[in-house]
Amino acid sequence: MEDTVKLEATFLVVRETKNTIRYVEEAESHPLVGTLYVHKAAVSLLGNPKRLKVTIEAA
Repeated sequence: MEDTVKLEATFLVVRETKNTIRYVEEAESHPLVGTLYVHKAAVSLLGNPKRLKVTIEAA
């Protein structure tokens, strides 16, 4: 079995719109994603955090 590479990125809230929350990646060098938009309904399921951690891996 091959080892899977997982990339992790942390995001911080920068702005709220009518239906989404915009997060910006907290990257020391080149960002993996940059900006992340998440629906408010989904963020509320997590307790409305100011920071998110996203893991990216091949499907």
